[in-house]
Amino acid sequence: VQLQASGGGLVQAGGSLTLSCIASRSGFGTASGSGFTINHMGWYRQAPGAQRELVAEMGNDGNTKYLDSVKGRFTISRDNAKKSVYLQMNSLKPEDTAVYYCSADGDSGDNYYFSQGQGTQVTVSS
Repeated sequence: VQLQASGGGLVQAGGSLTLSCIASRSGFGTASGSGFTINHMGWYRQAPGAQRELVAEMGNDGNTKYLDSVKGRFTISRDNAKKSVYLQMNSLKPEDTAVYYCSADGDSGDNYYFSQGQGTQVTVSS
C-alpha cells in the first residue's frame, strides 16, 4: 500500500497548513475493491536529530489520538471513500517544523500492513 502526502510548505508562526494523504495499492488505485482495507490512518513527524513521533491518528470508529503538544491546534480527519486522511494545522509554532509522514495500517490480501509515505516538509518560521 502506497501513501502520497502533500500540502507541506513554509509558513510563519501562527499560520495554518493542511496536509493531505491518499492511499492506494499498485494495480488497484483507490477505487472500491482495491484489494486493501484501512484500520487506522495518521500522521507522524520527525524533526532533525529527533525520533519520529506520532502526531495524530484516527481509527475506523472515529476515535482520535493526538500528541499532547498539538492538542487544540491540529485536527485529523478522514474521507474513507477516498482512502484519504487530512491534518489541519493551526497556530503553528517553530517547534512544529519537521518532515510529516502519512501512515496507514490494515489488511492487504491475507496480510497485515503498516505503511508510511515519503513525507512532506513543514517549516514554521519565527
